Amino acid sequence: MEHFLSATPLFNGISQEEIHTMLSCLGAERRSYAKGEAIYRTGMRIQSMGLVLSGRVQVENNDLWGNTSILGLVEPGAVFAETYASVPGEPLMVDVIAAEPSEILFLNVHRLLTVCPEACTHHSRLIRNLLSISAQKNLNLSRRIFHTSAKSIRGRLLSYLSFQAARQDSREFDIPFNRQQLADYLSVDRSALSNELSKMQRDGLILVNKNHFCLKDVP
Repeated sequence: MEHFLSATPLFNGISQEEIHTMLSCLGAERRSYAKGEAIYRTGMRIQSMGLVLSGRVQVENNDLWGNTSILGLVEPGAVFAETYASVPGEPLMVDVIAAEPSEILFLNVHRLLTVCPEACTHHSRLIRNLLSISAQKNLNLSRRIFHTSAKSIRGRLLSYLSFQAARQDSREFDIPFNRQQLADYLSVDRSALSNELSKMQRDGLILVNKNHFCLKDVP
């Protein structure tokens, strides 16, 4: 596991030997979850963040009427719930669900943020890495707000697909969402989203096959 962790953003620049020493200090706990199983629920107060060892985790907001809005997908090597774990007593405003069979490593954030008496360099590096991860997540949330600011479904799709093309440096790419997840991410109805994608294909703007897209022209 230390070999895997050494390649993650959280443990970037920290040796496998140092990671092995740190895990017990951070109260590391490894758990497995089935697809659809809740890892954290809205209203919970937590002390540990999760790091995905395998599978994928979905962060979502569910209202009282059963509407779901996907805030993000957490891939292997990435962390989740670090913000809530950093603020003692703050209840979660989101659900964290295993999008597929997943294995999670939980780490106590209070221990992570408390520099040990020796002020070891690898512990300081871990704190810097966590700060960098949090800053990147803020950018991702701002990006989602940007994608959903357009009033029309086509406008939201064009914003999201343009970003993916620029990010992957290609007009042909895969997105990390299925159709329902994309609809939830963009806060639109799935049927309306599918209809708009069909219209965009007829208009010669895109070619789409499941989660594979090819942008044909600039609108």
